[in-house]
Amino acid sequence: QVQLVESGGGLVQPGGSLRLSCAASGSSFSVYTMGWYRQAPGNGRELVARITIDGSTNTSDSVKGRFTISRDNAKNTVYLQMNNLKPEDTAVYYCNARLLLSNYWGKGTLVTVSS
Repeated sequence: QVQLVESGGGLVQPGGSLRLSCAASGSSFSVYTMGWYRQAPGNGRELVARITIDGSTNTSDSVKGRFTISRDNAKNTVYLQMNNLKPEDTAVYYCNARLLLSNYWGKGTLVTVSS
């Protein structure tokens, strides 16, 4: 079992930055592929970025060049650095941990990009 707690969301103006954090507990963090997903009102949940156990990353085209995912295995934490935020980035952002058939989710943190 893995428990995930996101933090760092909030209200930011267009062009601003935020860093989301996801703290994991309950199991060996380093063996999980970690990801950030988001869900905007009326939309399905979509992958934002993912980082594997060896540090390889993939990022959705909609945020490429603006968002960066990273992990600190010593702190059991995964981060999402979000720069040059746009109104269309407004969503609830969820942290995900995946290993084989095991799939865990946090409760999400709201990011609102508005002037």
